[in-house]
Amino acid sequence: MKNFLLLLVAFIFAFSLQSCVVHTKPARYNHQKAKVVYVKYAPKNHKIVVIKGKRYYFWNGKHYRKTSKGYIIVKV
Repeated sequence: MKNFLLLLVAFIFAFSLQSCVVHTKPARYNHQKAKVVYVKYAPKNHKIVVIKGKRYYFWNGKHYRKTSKGYIIVKV
């Protein structure tokens, strides 16, 4: 019985040393909107490429996605 009480006290003491604080990553707030530039027409020499089932337009070393306003640069 004495060993059980000693073990119980050691167990409670060990858990009391641990912190109850949960570590979280700091919140990142970015209230600035990115500047978006639309290209109204694709040049005649553009290439159509399909990446992961999605169609992109490639010219001047950049990938573009077609939207209702024109073409927008995307990272692939």
